[in-house]
Amino acid sequence: MSSTGSILSRRPFGPRAFVGAHTALVTPFLNGAVAWDDLKKLVEFQINEGIDGLVAVGTTGESPTLDYDEHIEVIRKTVEFSAGRVPVMAGTGSNATTEALDLTKRADEVGADAFLLVAPYYNKPSQEGLFRHFALLAESTAKPIILYSIPGRCGIEITVETTLRLRQKYPNIIGIKEAGGQVEKAARLVREADPEFIVLSGDDSLTLPFAEVGGQGIISVASNLIPGPVARLAKLARMQQFAEAKLLHDKLAEIFKTLFVEPNPVPVKHCMVRAGIIQSDEVRLPLCEMSEANRLLVEKVADATLASLR
Repeated sequence: MSSTGSILSRRPFGPRAFVGAHTALVTPFLNGAVAWDDLKKLVEFQINEGIDGLVAVGTTGESPTLDYDEHIEVIRKTVEFSAGRVPVMAGTGSNATTEALDLTKRADEVGADAFLLVAPYYNKPSQEGLFRHFALLAESTAKPIILYSIPGRCGIEITVETTLRLRQKYPNIIGIKEAGGQVEKAARLVREADPEFIVLSGDDSLTLPFAEVGGQGIISVASNLIPGPVARLAKLARMQQFAEAKLLHDKLAEIFKTLFVEPNPVPVKHCMVRAGIIQSDEVRLPLCEMSEANRLLVEKVADATLASLR
């Protein structure tokens, strides 16, 4: 299937397609280059296991160390490989508004269904600067936008007030990935935004607590390794089947925590190689392999988790 054909044949996904569990895909490397065969295999694995959607070139996809052409090509290939079966959200944020606009335009051209736009990092704009940044991006496309607030990496959060202001003016800003670890902030967003606004957890361990206050899913790291269980947890929580969801959450809690003993995506890539999902756990500097102690810990927890799910 040609890339042009696959793009033209894709149906548009409505906002409700972005609830549930979406995998923040790793970008597989082999000998320093993007491993396209592994990416295709990973996309198939995710869809076959029942994931609700895919995120290409988020932080987990090592967006800071992909060059510009690689960034767009990973999005294009993810769109091609998914073939319209699930929505593909493209990470196109930047701390330069002009760069974010260009990335969003090019991702739109290669068929992304929606855009995940992180708060500008390092330059720490004011909330008014954030509003103007996201306003220009929202005006540049008719496709859905998910804001991404992760103050631990960006040095600034997208506040509830700024989120609501953006939502009220730009209906294509359909939700937010909230990765600041604040359940109360998620609760405020659910209470104060309109009922169609989607609040997604950015932390696997908070999928269930977010759902208990009205959150509607997760953009997950762990689902690179265990997409089926993560998708099931998100569905149970969204359906308010909290007793069953808690039993599953308890099985997954340790792996959710342990995948972050070193910088993401180093641990999850290592686990994916051991599970036969990708060929290499290569990451690009300044990321590097785990310490021996952490490697042994991650392997022990991953093995125990996978055994508990059989």
